[in-house]
Amino acid sequence: MRKLSYVKAINEALHQTIEKDKNVFLIGQGVISPWYVGATTVGLVDKFGENRIIDTPVSESGITGAAAGAALTGMRPIVMHPRMDFMYYAMDQIANQIANWHYMFGGQVNVPMTIWGIINRGGEQAAQHSQAIQAMFTHIPGLKVVMPSNPYDAKGLLISAIYDNNPVVFIDDRWLYEITGDVPKEMYTVPIGKGAIRKKGKDVTIVATSWMVQKAIEAGSILQKDGIDAEIIDIRTLKPLDETLIFKSVKKTGRLVVADAAWKTCGVAGEISALVTENIFQSLKAPIKRVTLPDTPAPMSSVLEKAYYIDADNIVKTVKSLI
Repeated sequence: MRKLSYVKAINEALHQTIEKDKNVFLIGQGVISPWYVGATTVGLVDKFGENRIIDTPVSESGITGAAAGAALTGMRPIVMHPRMDFMYYAMDQIANQIANWHYMFGGQVNVPMTIWGIINRGGEQAAQHSQAIQAMFTHIPGLKVVMPSNPYDAKGLLISAIYDNNPVVFIDDRWLYEITGDVPKEMYTVPIGKGAIRKKGKDVTIVATSWMVQKAIEAGSILQKDGIDAEIIDIRTLKPLDETLIFKSVKKTGRLVVADAAWKTCGVAGEISALVTENIFQSLKAPIKRVTLPDTPAPMSSVLEKAYYIDADNIVKTVKSLI
């Protein structure tokens, strides 16, 4: 199997789905600009034209509403938001309209659209351009939320999102873009709602999202040298969450660390911690620990960024505090 970067895996998924299905199209600001989206959309407008690769003015609400209307007619739009921070402008469309329509119409209406949000932080981009707000969307009934951590899942989950019959928020992190891995050339899907074990272990369970999966794998190697055998779970889908996989692992290890590169309060890490406490508290040998960003806006200073963002060392120190 050939190696492909994360960014090229997304690009290939877009090329293949748009070519295969005339109902699939891409809309968003900067979809033809590498400055916005890296190389994820390279070659699309040249191949499919401006009727299917629609570069728009800056209007997050309008763009998302146009895509939602197209989805109601049976098309499968992908609406791209190059920085998650500005998805707040589209929250009325996403939370009040798109997420509710299938329910409000008694299941007679589907909204088959992919809402693609990109976490784009670091490099002194500061508070308004660095936010990871996956917890906001995970909170909303009617939305599915996926966060791939590697090239194989990036392609497979994006294709699954496009062909799901109701709205999926597909979140990727630009810090993952240069990571490489095995990716089949043909189209394939990764099931929404299923996590994956990236490393088996018996001493502690590390549950991680997106970029933090890569950091957890690094941490697992460091811990192994110190005689600590960590099991690493990539949850892949935040909603619906693969609770069964997490519970089974924690029952085996008795300890849980959750790593999510977003704010701590009311975050994904807190939700996973609560679910484990509510359901299998008796299996825990130690308190659950969270590895998250502090509850402060992202700093601009590169020196402060190094203190603000979390990495494998934070996970290692947290695991060792439990054992």
